[in-house]
This record gives sequence, structure tokens and C-alpha cells, in this order.
Amino acid sequence: MSYSQLAQLEFMNAINSINSESELNDFRDMLARYFAQKAQKSIDALWDQGVINSDTIEEWGEEHMRTPYQYEANRP
Repeated sequence: MSYSQLAQLEFMNAINSINSESELNDFRDMLARYFAQKAQKSIDALWDQGVINSDTIEEWGEEHMRTPYQYEANRP
């Protein structure tokens, strides 16, 4: 069995134990904290390696990465 399949089983077991909206909210918060911590560790590693610095973060804050809409070009 792969790690992905094992993770799915563990996830399903955890979901089966949720019995209220409060528990569901707690579960969501736990998952959000877990992935936020993973992201923070990755960012910290990039910082420590010198890949990013405060200037990089400032640049990210000024980026506009929205997908341009092209309604007129796609109209028949």
C-alpha cells in the first residue's frame, strides 16, 4: 500500500470520528495549521539558503498575478 493510500485511510478514519460542527471546525483548523507550518518551514529554508530575502518578499507583495480576462477576444 502506498503512503498516499495509507494517508487516505487515516484521513477517512479521522473524518468518521467527527460528530459535530465544532469538531469539524477544529479538524479544519488543525489541517490549516499543519499546512501553514509546512509552508513556513519551506520559506524559512529558502531564507536560510539565501534564495529569498526581504527584498524578494517586498516584490511578492507588489505582484499582481491575476489572470487577464479576454471576454471580447473569445466572443463569437
